This record gives sequence, C-alpha cells and structure tokens, in this order.
Amino acid sequence: MKNISLFVCLCLTLLSVVSVTWAWLPSQNPIRGVNLGGLFVSEQWMMNDQWNSIGCGGRNDEWECVQALGQGKADAAFQQHWSTWITQADITEIASYGLNTVRIPLGFWMKEDLVRSDEHFPRGGFPYLEQICRWARDAGLYIILDLHAGPGGQDKNEQFTGHSVNYPNFFRSDNYERAYEFLEWLTETRHTNKNFANVGAIEVMNEPRPETDIEKKSLLDKYNPTAYDRIRAVEDRLGITQNNQLHIQFMGSRWGEGNPIQHWGSAPYFSLFDDHKYLHWDNGVPATRRDYLTHSCYDNVGAGSNSGNKPLIVGEWSLSPRDGDNAAFNISASDAVSWYGQWFAAQLRDYEKQRGWVFWSWKTNWIGGRNDWRWGYQQAVRAGVIPKSIDDAVAMNVKRVSTPHSPFPDEDSGDRDLQQTLEQEGGTLVTVTVQDS
Repeated sequence: MKNISLFVCLCLTLLSVVSVTWAWLPSQNPIRGVNLGGLFVSEQWMMNDQWNSIGCGGRNDEWECVQALGQGKADAAFQQHWSTWITQADITEIASYGLNTVRIPLGFWMKEDLVRSDEHFPRGGFPYLEQICRWARDAGLYIILDLHAGPGGQDKNEQFTGHSVNYPNFFRSDNYERAYEFLEWLTETRHTNKNFANVGAIEVMNEPRPETDIEKKSLLDKYNPTAYDRIRAVEDRLGITQNNQLHIQFMGSRWGEGNPIQHWGSAPYFSLFDDHKYLHWDNGVPATRRDYLTHSCYDNVGAGSNSGNKPLIVGEWSLSPRDGDNAAFNISASDAVSWYGQWFAAQLRDYEKQRGWVFWSWKTNWIGGRNDWRWGYQQAVRAGVIPKSIDDAVAMNVKRVSTPHSPFPDEDSGDRDLQQTLEQEGGTLVTVTVQDS
C-alpha cells in the first residue's frame, strides 16, 4: 500500500474588500479583478457568436474584419459591439462579487491619429472607453489600462495583437514612437478627464515576444525605460505630485523576455509588474487533477526570476487546463463544478502571496461551440464554480493530509478518485475530490 500525501490549498488570510476610489494601488487589499477581454481588442476564439454578430465570421482578427466590411460599415458594427459586450450591468455585477479591479486591454488604434493609411482598425472607440471607466469609477473599481496590442504587433500569429502577422514588427523605432505617443495620451487623459479618475496603472506592453536578441535588448534597454520616462514627463508637465502619479506596469521576468528593469538595476518609483499564469500552455506540469492542485499549492509566482519584480500582479490566468477534454477535466463531469472550484481557490493562494490577480476574462461567448466557463468569470459564477462572494473562496486555509490507506491503485490502473473530508480552521468542513488520470 502506498502512503499518499494529498495537498489541498486554502487561503490563510481573509482580507476584506472596501469600496473606495484609488488613484494608485489599494493599500489594504490585494488586487482581485477581471479582464474586460474581447471588448476593445476582440479575439474570435473566445467570442464566436459575438464575432459573427459583428459581421466578422470567417475573419481571423480585427484587421481582416475591417478590410472585409469596409471602414464605415466596420466602424458601425464595432460601435454596436462596444455598446453591448460590457454594459453598466456588467460593471455592477463585477463589484457585487467583491472584486475591486478591472484591467482593460486596449489596441494602440484607440488613438486614431496613430493609425496609418495602410492599417485597418475600427474607429470611434474612445467614447465607449470613457463610459466604461466612468462606470468603473462610480462602482469603486480600480482600473488598469493595458496596451494590449502594439503598433506592428508585439507577437506573431496572435489575435490579441489585432492583426496576426508572420513577424512581430513592434520592435522598431517608428513603432516604439507610436507606442510612446499612445502612452502619453493615456496618461494625459487619466489626469485631465474626471471619468478616468480610478485609473491607477498603465501597462506599457502586453506579452511582447521579440524574435532576436537584438530586439529583446531593445525592449529592455530602450522601450521599457523610455516608456516610463515619457509617462513621467507628461505627469511632470501637468504638475502631478509624486504620490498621485500612476503605477507603470511591465511584464515580469518570468514572462521570459528578460528582467524588465535591468536598465535601472532596481524598480523605479511606482513601478508594477505583471505575470501571466496559464497552465493551459504549461507543458512542465502533468495534466492531471492531482498535479494541478499540487502545483498551485506550492508554486510561488513571486520567486525565482520574478523575485526582484515587486509589486507583482498576476494579470491573466484562467481555469483552463492543457488537456481540457480528457475525462478528468471535462466540464460535463459530475464533479467538475466542485473540482474546478477547488482549483480556483488553490490558485488564489499563490497569487495573493503577491499583490493580487486579474482573471481572464470577465465573459466569453461560445468557445469551441460550448459555454466554457473555464475562461469566463461571469459564467463560472453562474455555474457555481466560483462563489458569488470572493471572500468565500479566499477564506480557506492550507492543509496537508497524509492518508495511510491507498486511494490510488498502481500507476497503470487508469482513473483514480479520492474523497477526503478536511476540517478548516473555525470548524468549517471542506470536502475535496481529486481525480488523477
């Protein structure tokens, strides 16, 4: 008989959420938020029905859709999308769940004078961004504005860049300059338009993937420090006192493109870092329930290469496993709601060791022909996977339980299940089911 140790992660510290207006990071609470993905940077894979309703069916990205529809028709179609994908009711619902943050992915084309005549993106988005930020401000939500899609594309073959390119052309001086101008514009807007009062951070570039060492060096030695300096120069010109300046966010070292602050040696004032944690694309963790729970219990996103990148926020993560349709992970399984809820709580423990997290995404619309709540926070709450109150998931502890009997047969025996009842501090019983396949 084997001696099996089952690791169940439940968060040690219960932190309350208060509804306040923040000009910078909340001082008493971790970031607990959702991305407003699919809104201003539409990705067909996560919003199939909505994408078809815009008129983009059969098109890969926004660029292709605008080309196909023609500029005027595309502008009208996307304005209809912007007015319906995220509504004031969505913002109210987000706040009602105890979440305190929204991260808003943006394409550089939101500043329309940066778009060249041979580029194809929808126009007219700014009033909708302003409206979303006003609703979020009124709901007491902290706002991160994320340059999600850069000029020329910062990664190849990705819908999230707005134009899936064969080679990422962002890493050139002309496209850097357009990005700087976009960040300057966002900064001035934040400090001069009261609707943006709850914007506390601007992310200078989402998920850059340079192809060469020269490009990587330019990202770290030129783009990051210049983006920081250009944002601060706008704030200095506007007379913004230091304690009211924005946090400026960079992808953390564990993203894989190097230390984002190697130019400085130590983090500059009001800097912030971002790590994206998707086991869906992590081949280093075996795709089994037990391995996923154990990994989430013992991983530390703030260690290793990210150890110097503080404060750190896990700006994107999900409940999607690598092999989502095998027997263990199938969302139609009888215990799927329970198990995914446990994995959600396990991931929270890791990410709240840092400055917090932002789930990807708030909502989805038919992934692979089904309502896959593993990518949509709203759908996961409605399915019972995530509690309506985030405190109910956070208010758990960590326990290690060693079971002297053998719940798992030998390695070649196929599916295995274990149900173990644990006692949480305070006397609440938590039932955990682990299936390994």
